[in-house]
Amino acid sequence: MPFLPVQSEPTYVHRMLNLHLDACCTPDQAHKAATTPPPRRARLAELDANLHCSIIGTCLTTGELRKLVPRYATHLDRKSATDLDIHHTAVELSTAGEGAAKELHKALDARHELAIKRFRQAADDDELAALWSDALAHGDVPGAYWALLTHPRCSYELRRQAFGDVHMLSHLVGASNRADLRRLTALEEECVRLREQTTGQQIRLQDLGAQHRQAQATIDQQATELAQLRAQLASLCDDSTRAINDEAVQLRAALASTEEQLSLQIVRGAAAETQHEAASAAREAARRDAEQLRSDVQAARTEVLALEHTLAQWLEIEEASLPQLQGLCVLYVGGRVQSNQVLARLVAAAGGELLLHDGGLEDRKGMLATLLPRAHMVVFPVDFISHNAMHVTRQLAARAGIPCHPLRTASVASFVELMQREFSNQR
Repeated sequence: MPFLPVQSEPTYVHRMLNLHLDACCTPDQAHKAATTPPPRRARLAELDANLHCSIIGTCLTTGELRKLVPRYATHLDRKSATDLDIHHTAVELSTAGEGAAKELHKALDARHELAIKRFRQAADDDELAALWSDALAHGDVPGAYWALLTHPRCSYELRRQAFGDVHMLSHLVGASNRADLRRLTALEEECVRLREQTTGQQIRLQDLGAQHRQAQATIDQQATELAQLRAQLASLCDDSTRAINDEAVQLRAALASTEEQLSLQIVRGAAAETQHEAASAAREAARRDAEQLRSDVQAARTEVLALEHTLAQWLEIEEASLPQLQGLCVLYVGGRVQSNQVLARLVAAAGGELLLHDGGLEDRKGMLATLLPRAHMVVFPVDFISHNAMHVTRQLAARAGIPCHPLRTASVASFVELMQREFSNQR
């Protein structure tokens, strides 16, 4: 069970039994506050064992694990061990809860110290959920994941949600090109930002136009008043004439100031219009880039479909696409149903036999031991098989002395490449 924050026994028991608290069985609040220890962060060994695989794989790098794990697993060679062996051993050590688990916990705390400090300020589940959502949005998953799972206020539901988010991220990372996705997301966000900026500039241009029209109306009004004053100036006496002249000077000064302000507004309007044009050009370029990326993705999908179609046609001709296997029996553990059917036809066309086992999804794991004596080699795709099934397959193959080959993916291409590499001299 995942680590839960420390709480008083009556509250925890009543909540588990779905009962209401009564005054007779509820401890005094002052006594409860004095005796209840403050909540603390969970240790790695206290977390649910099902979380350890995602924590080790997400929050620590392979380089860090390669330095730490061989100190506690002497059977592993620091240089020759595969990344998968290092990962499996690290997960096993973390669940053991001994010195290795403590060292892994220290390494995680040291690597993600800033994230732990940021999450430490959260006082309840809502604040933790907000911090986790923000970390997902900015791609800062490893540190936030470790800080969230070990936080004393993190509920079981929030841990389960975070585990699901990380699990789905691993699928997305394996199924798409991360660089293209980040670039496409950035371009789309830039398009939205430029669109909002353009809207703001249009509003400012409209305001400047209204100010310009208002200033022009003021100038027209002042020009009309000046003409009236000049007409009055001709008919007034000397005293009145001097007063009118003084007022005319003031009006001219005001008119000059207004014209200067108008010129400044015109310059600002021209600059804003230039910025608007530049923003429109940038938005159009971003839109073209996004369209090109979408076109590239669609072309890639079309090419994959064409490749599968071509592969299916190859299977219909007499010449096999694989080297001649001459009765070789291959045990294939895991993979996808559709791809496995194509592989079975390929192997049969090359003169071999393909034994299939789904890794324990529907077939019983005990069937592996019965199929293994018939096989000359064992193959499994690392991206479409559980950790447990992979571990059992390796152990059984090693015990029987049968070669065991991991495939990078469950695709037909990975299997064909392995067969050509192992039996190219038999074509």
